[in-house]
Amino acid sequence: MNNDNDKVNPSERRFATKLLHFGAEIDEGTGASSVPIFQASTFHHHDIFNPPQYDYSRSGNPTRQALEDYIALLEGGARGFAFASGMAAISTSFLLLSAGEHVIVTEDVYGGTYRLLTSILERLGIESTFVDMTDFDAVKAALKPNTKAVFMETPSNPTLKITNIAETTAWAKEHGLLTMLDNTFMTPYHQRPIEHGVDIVLHSATKFLGGHSDVLAGLAVTADESLGRRLKQLQNGLGTVLSAQESWLLMRGMKTLQARMEHSERSARRLAEWLSNHKEVSAVFYPGLEGHPGRAIHEKQSVGYGAVVSFDVGSGERAKKMLSKVQIPLVAVSLGAVESILSYPAMMSHAAMPKEVRHARGITDGLVRYSVGLEDIEDLLEDLDQALRA
Repeated sequence: MNNDNDKVNPSERRFATKLLHFGAEIDEGTGASSVPIFQASTFHHHDIFNPPQYDYSRSGNPTRQALEDYIALLEGGARGFAFASGMAAISTSFLLLSAGEHVIVTEDVYGGTYRLLTSILERLGIESTFVDMTDFDAVKAALKPNTKAVFMETPSNPTLKITNIAETTAWAKEHGLLTMLDNTFMTPYHQRPIEHGVDIVLHSATKFLGGHSDVLAGLAVTADESLGRRLKQLQNGLGTVLSAQESWLLMRGMKTLQARMEHSERSARRLAEWLSNHKEVSAVFYPGLEGHPGRAIHEKQSVGYGAVVSFDVGSGERAKKMLSKVQIPLVAVSLGAVESILSYPAMMSHAAMPKEVRHARGITDGLVRYSVGLEDIEDLLEDLDQALRA
């Protein structure tokens, strides 16, 4: 048996190994091959003068801590945090800002983030400006004296536009701005934003990280300890934490992340190419396509193209008819699961956006979003073909 001094630091291992050997995969007390679920709300103080590491599960829970250390390892950050949902992670991070401050945001951002900024944070005095982040001059022009942060989503949801992460973070640091990035579509398997200068990486872990449409969760990773302490204070104060049961369930899903992403991405690339040649489709959005305007930038900051393909069938009427005819994918809100999910942004993920705002950002009534799962791609193509021709 190896001496403890001979043990390899998990951060030095390759990604596929990190997914399975992340430091807490074996319980030290029992040798169990799974992180125990500490289904406890409070913890006994054996010595009142020397409080234990855990005292109350809102402030800290061993199962949740294992997950938080796990995502920090995968993203290459200093601290990880697990929240009750992706929006809980995003909302808590935005509350690092104060009334009177301003944030620059990707214009075709997830609808829930748009709703948070325009309906809630605006009321609290936190101002936002939405810009096309494929145009760096537009990002720079949005700077105000009270700007304190930049929020990126790349690829964006649902039009899959690409933001140059390193260029944006370098500029943000020159102006003392906090940078946040929603990495839900890419996951740390394909994209690690902290390596490109991002301060906080965010995930709706409900999606690809969980991967099985059975857990609601959000994750955040900070690049440094100082920012981690500030985010911890907010997480504890707001109580936006993930339960022990769901923390365990999320870790179980994350162990197969690489295998799932590799399979789904192969199928997504095939789907995008097939759609590009389909006469019933007017436009296809996928960073792996040769004609995608952000492909070169994406390839510099990511090692894959992901498993989400958006395409336009020309009108809302045609989109709804197609959605009623598909037989294999779920027609549902969400993405990133083992089963394929076909979504209609205008009435699902981006329903919170006024129609004129959606259209201005390229989210048309004919746009649909396909999250490719683990089914046989030939079956998916045949099914989609009959639905498109209906």
